[in-house]
Amino acid sequence: MKVLLNNPVNEINIKGSRFIAEVFTVTTQAEAREKLHEQKIRYSDATHVCHCFISGLKAEACGMSDDGEPSGTAGRPMLDVLKGSGITNILVTVTRYFGGTLLGTGGLVKAYGDSVKEVLALCETEEYIERSDFSFECDWGIYETIKRKIEVFHISDLTEEFATGVKLSGKIYASEYEELKEMIKNLSKGKITCI
Repeated sequence: MKVLLNNPVNEINIKGSRFIAEVFTVTTQAEAREKLHEQKIRYSDATHVCHCFISGLKAEACGMSDDGEPSGTAGRPMLDVLKGSGITNILVTVTRYFGGTLLGTGGLVKAYGDSVKEVLALCETEEYIERSDFSFECDWGIYETIKRKIEVFHISDLTEEFATGVKLSGKIYASEYEELKEMIKNLSKGKITCI
């Protein structure tokens, strides 16, 4: 599975109707609902705010809504396109401003499906790699050594808090977590425990 690195927006116009597709990172169904609620408030003057989402490491949760469009003409084609992308932890909303010309069921299916295809084409993604949180405190005497040694690991979101000692925390590839713990323990001769 892939995850998002950006949150693009794309708009298409079909027979006067505006279709604004937006992409958001969500990790749970609750986050998807919350973001959708924000979108409905933001576009309270729109005719429809349809959506689809997929979340979970194995895409185990998904959902969609036609938001008042004829049944099966918005949410289902949107979700079908999204499922084909291989991206998880994603919400796509397509906001429609009606332009005065009816598109028919086939036209709506194509419009909503194309909206999702086009916005997904703008997405930057990376393969999902499970990460673990870590945290430990060390004294100033060993800080520089530890800092150099952990550069070999895949660490992200590293934060350092400086006080009487240094507290380091961040995320590391789950597959490297035990190795990091062991290295910290060995460097400190058992005095530092990485959690």
